[in-house]
Amino acid sequence: MSNTLLTISQITNEALAVLENQLTFTKHVSREYDDTFARDGAKIGQTINVRKPARFKGRRGPTINIEGFNETSVPVTLNQQYGCDVSFTSKELTLDIDNFSERVLKPQIATVANMIDRDGLELYQDIYNHVGSPGTTPNTNLTYLMAGVKLDNEAAPVDDQRTCVINPLAQAVISNANLTLQNPAKTISDQYHSGRMGRALGFKFEMDQNIVAHKIGTYAADVAGGAVLANGAVSAGSSIALDGWTSGDKLNAGDIITFAGVYAVNPQNRESTGELRQFVVTANATADGSGNMNISVSPSIVPSGQNQTVTGGIADNAVVSVFGSSGVTTPQGLAFHKNAFTFASADLELPSGVWMAKRVTSKRLGISMRVVKAYDITNDRAPMRIDVLGGWKTLRAELAARVSG
Repeated sequence: MSNTLLTISQITNEALAVLENQLTFTKHVSREYDDTFARDGAKIGQTINVRKPARFKGRRGPTINIEGFNETSVPVTLNQQYGCDVSFTSKELTLDIDNFSERVLKPQIATVANMIDRDGLELYQDIYNHVGSPGTTPNTNLTYLMAGVKLDNEAAPVDDQRTCVINPLAQAVISNANLTLQNPAKTISDQYHSGRMGRALGFKFEMDQNIVAHKIGTYAADVAGGAVLANGAVSAGSSIALDGWTSGDKLNAGDIITFAGVYAVNPQNRESTGELRQFVVTANATADGSGNMNISVSPSIVPSGQNQTVTGGIADNAVVSVFGSSGVTTPQGLAFHKNAFTFASADLELPSGVWMAKRVTSKRLGISMRVVKAYDITNDRAPMRIDVLGGWKTLRAELAARVSG
């Protein structure tokens, strides 16, 4: 039986299927495919809008209290064009699709998948809820259970769409810690044989070698001893002045801090969770010669209303605490509900003047992929490029928690 050349449709459809299997973090977040560009194609830098669910305060009693319906949209910039390019001979194109997928597509797509996952995991810097001890890999179930508590306190849906993505060491440590457990027998047996946590402790556990390590800012001030204070009261907003630092002390974007007396609230009942509200520093900051430092944080101080985040504002001279020791570098696992993050994708333009070009989309997967193949007549080779245009955004930071390891 004579061999036939693989078609561009076969290659493109198989490539998208392989990508779905290769993705780890991205597989468990909200994914949006915008078909607005299906005819002409999108370009890098264009923006699409992704809706955020509305939040309401509610009322007690019979008197109606109309609230504004604020279903907002979040702009997501398609700022990354992920791709991987190969070139092969006409002879190699006569492979069947299974062999071609194994030899060419899988290693090619693995590179694309890792880049997409890595960019998504960089969003840890948006997340303010935090568990674990920076610099120490969690070795008990309690750390991951406390991550679930963080999500519960933020009214994250309790369903099968909660995922915990950790690095290889964290997976090995917690899997080993569970080997002595007796029940449920099948779950422990699966963990023993696979070396992976699987579904446990309220999460679907995944290992991703792309987990990002965060370096905590460097400081000489006695933060643990209460030397750093709020320099003036803050009733609302995200800009906060601090004093008591040593000149040159630094906080890095992504550092976690708390203020004495400022507690988190449950977004459904607006009652205190009993835990200090954790804030994430959103931009690098350095103390001046007098020990003063101005920082920006998330979430904003909102002491009332639909979007309340805290029990009250920050008092003047409130003690500041930094989560972790100066200069410590620690991996940032993520425990999250699907709606915490989104990856958005749109159709790229299909070029003319090439041998073959094909686009394939999956609304279920929420990704559009383009494969373009040309022909080098001089060397009898076929260069082929695979492209995915997309962008990342944190939709609801409160639906995620960082797990330091």
